[in-house]
Amino acid sequence: MGLDNSPAQLATARALQEEHGLRFPLIHGIAEQLPFRDGSFDVVLSEYGAAIWSDPYRWVPEAARVLRPGGDLVFLGNSTLLMLFVEDDENVPAGRTMLRDYFGMHRFEWPDDDGIEFHLGHGDWIRLLRDNGFEIIDLIELRPSEGAETAYPFVTIEWARRWPAEEIWKARKR
Repeated sequence: MGLDNSPAQLATARALQEEHGLRFPLIHGIAEQLPFRDGSFDVVLSEYGAAIWSDPYRWVPEAARVLRPGGDLVFLGNSTLLMLFVEDDENVPAGRTMLRDYFGMHRFEWPDDDGIEFHLGHGDWIRLLRDNGFEIIDLIELRPSEGAETAYPFVTIEWARRWPAEEIWKARKR
């Protein structure tokens, strides 16, 4: 099952289902108020999506609610470290100077596109996950392999080889 708050993203997902001969339900909704019964799923996965565009203090409890005991929550987003170094202008790559405070990270409002994202420090993520009944299984800080390329202007391959630009969290519901 797939869920997204964007009709355009759902249309893209439907087109990809058609292209690859896949069929599963696609639901229009938000991660902060999931339209599913308690204990409905074995896995909740967010590749960006809820992981950065929904308030974690609202979507993580919802993920915990819909997961069965022993179910996994896996989410991928920008690394905490990247968020400290990335410029407000998404066309300017992250540099070597910290631009934001680590403590108090939560809501990021981007002036160039009126976008809002949510990012937490690692300690805040650990506390939030534990407070919602999760055991942390892993935190994977991604590093691009040799030959990797990027189309994202806000981080260069060279930067991402020195510091993690993305991270994957894996937690299990107790």
